[in-house]
Amino acid sequence: MTGLVLAFKDYKIARGIWGSDWVGFEVFREIFAKPDFTRAVRNTLLLNILDLIFSFTMPIVLALLLNEVKNVVFKRINQTLLYLPHFLSWVIIGAIAYQLLSEGSGVINNLIVLMGGERIPFLQEDTNWLISYLAIGVWASMGWGTIIYLAAMSGINPELYEAATVDGAGRWRKVWNITLTSIRPTIVTLLIMNLGKVMEGSFERIYVLQNKATTEFTTTIPVLVYRWGIESGNFSRATAIGLFQSVIGIILVIAADRIAKKLGEDGLL
Repeated sequence: MTGLVLAFKDYKIARGIWGSDWVGFEVFREIFAKPDFTRAVRNTLLLNILDLIFSFTMPIVLALLLNEVKNVVFKRINQTLLYLPHFLSWVIIGAIAYQLLSEGSGVINNLIVLMGGERIPFLQEDTNWLISYLAIGVWASMGWGTIIYLAAMSGINPELYEAATVDGAGRWRKVWNITLTSIRPTIVTLLIMNLGKVMEGSFERIYVLQNKATTEFTTTIPVLVYRWGIESGNFSRATAIGLFQSVIGIILVIAADRIAKKLGEDGLL
């Protein structure tokens, strides 16, 4: 936390943190005026909001489907296969993605050509890259996200389902009125926590999937922190944008928590 003072100083390595000149909010005014910053904020919000829509909802859907599976062996096998991507680093996932989706020699494109189609630039064109980025994120995270929801579902009283059956409720009515209602506090809590990450995003995910052919959506706040701080050595600028990102995240979490409480949920705070 002490290092955050760099955001308010013209940091020079030779002078150190305390010996560098204090410049107040000059560093913030400098980065706010840069076109790269505006672009990074736009891309960060776009990628993370789309990611929130798809990567947040898919684990809920998957958990509901697995909860309906009665064959224990089949259920456990599927759970294991779905959880596996969570234990892979983004470097490995990126390598797998390029092996599968590369336009020139990707396995999927080779299959498309064999079936008489044309190669698709999944990772070599901006719009296709965005779709592939979201799809890869869903695949990598949805299995692990189901663990929390399945754990919440395991605590539901079976008598509720029995009573619903007696009342003539079908499977979908049980899911809607019992399962989703029972796990709603868990969904709200995780949603609030994920809203705090809307201004963050995964640097590793962007870094391993980016290439020179797709530059429209790959400039995000974590990428700017890396470029300005590590590549350019401007630690004051990198610290300032990181601090800006964290402050916005805290504001979003508090705002979402207040809204959730007004709607009758427990919230986080």
